[in-house]
Amino acid sequence: MSGLLPFQEALDQLLSGVEALPAETLPLDHCAGRVLAEPVIARLTQPPFAAAAMDGYAIRWADLQARWRVVGESAAGHGWAGSLGPGEAVRIFTGAPVPNGADVIVVQEEVTRDGAVARLAGEGPLRPQAHIRPAGQDFAAGDSLIAASTRLSAAHLGLAAAGGWGALPVVRRPRVTLIATGDELVQPGKAPGPGQIISANPVMLTALLRAAGADVHDPGIIPDHRTALAAALQAAAADLIITIGGASVGDHDLVVPVLRELGADIDFWKIALRPGKPLLAGRLGGTRVLGLPGNPVSAFVTALLFAVPLVSRLGGRGHELPLQRLKLAAPLPANGPRRDHLRARRTPAGAEPFARQDSALLALLAQAELLIIREAHAPAAAAGDEVTCIALDMFHSVF
Repeated sequence: MSGLLPFQEALDQLLSGVEALPAETLPLDHCAGRVLAEPVIARLTQPPFAAAAMDGYAIRWADLQARWRVVGESAAGHGWAGSLGPGEAVRIFTGAPVPNGADVIVVQEEVTRDGAVARLAGEGPLRPQAHIRPAGQDFAAGDSLIAASTRLSAAHLGLAAAGGWGALPVVRRPRVTLIATGDELVQPGKAPGPGQIISANPVMLTALLRAAGADVHDPGIIPDHRTALAAALQAAAADLIITIGGASVGDHDLVVPVLRELGADIDFWKIALRPGKPLLAGRLGGTRVLGLPGNPVSAFVTALLFAVPLVSRLGGRGHELPLQRLKLAAPLPANGPRRDHLRARRTPAGAEPFARQDSALLALLAQAELLIIREAHAPAAAAGDEVTCIALDMFHSVF
């Protein structure tokens, strides 16, 4: 296996110096799942006034045991403008401003009322300020609300809105162009002719990369012709170009020679990995290029191991894949000189590798819940031994 770059060395080289893309400012309803580029500081105080936490009557604590004369009403958005005097009460509703002079709210279930006169009919509140939310109880103007680099959830967006923000600076999504090459390929939904197959990789990788935060463009199938491939590479307006297929050494594998003709710098080509040995990484001008194998499983695994971390880092996200330590449900032989990734399922006994591991078997890939990682030259493992797995069934909840 001389000349094959070890997996970790290749990944480290790919990610070296990669930083998050510049920020763009978007309306809040476009920010879910995006990574915040700058801290969010409260522009407002929440609540901006002392507010009722319950429906009832606002009174003075000193008048709790007295009869009260109801002098007004305070509702959300329509406060009572006066100032409460001795023996007076204001009918109040949840969220409404507490009138000046009031320092407690008696809930309506503990009040009896006859016309404009009301009084306590139950145990009443236990202390002054009961059922009142003080101004700034949640946060005050100038408070730090959300830290930079936070991936924004629904609750974060609600908090930003309450804090006075209508738009936020977020890291721009990485733009990825997929270039699938091959005269034998036809688009999904079309009937393949003699010697042709469906181009399944682009739709699969588009879903994978979008889950990692990318905007993905697929210009369609590119024929196995140098001019067509060169034109597609030069037309890509992207942060990352991913080619699929054509990165090996056959007469029809044109990716490497065409990239070199266009002046690309090839950082590495071929790594000690299974599936996915014919992987290349480089740059075409200012655009990063990844060349993935054409076999479906190889394309998926190399995209998961290399494209997803790269896209995640460009998008400001953490790039670690979800790993788990699980027991083996069946023994495994010693591994060879390439790091291997075995498709597997979860069972009560642990991770069970599929009997067949051919890199063209999409049906088994779709059933796989795990990739069992077997490092290069790993010794034989017995049933019950612990192994490290990539949790495919957790990927979308993490990314």
